[in-house]
Amino acid sequence: MKTKEELLKKLAFLEFVNDQLTTEVEDLDQLLRGIGFPEGVASAKWIAGEMIQIQKEEPKGS
Repeated sequence: MKTKEELLKKLAFLEFVNDQLTTEVEDLDQLLRGIGFPEGVASAKWIAGEMIQIQKEEPKGS
């Protein structure tokens, strides 16, 4: 079992990583909005899903 000190250290690290990732996603969202994706990351995810679906529906070898 980990000690309280070890758990607090791990928690601090996870909070740091979360902050970094949140900032990256927010920056990416703003960049995507700036180039025409009206809902930023959400729009890019939707378009990517649509493209994947279209590729799955295309006949093989075309």
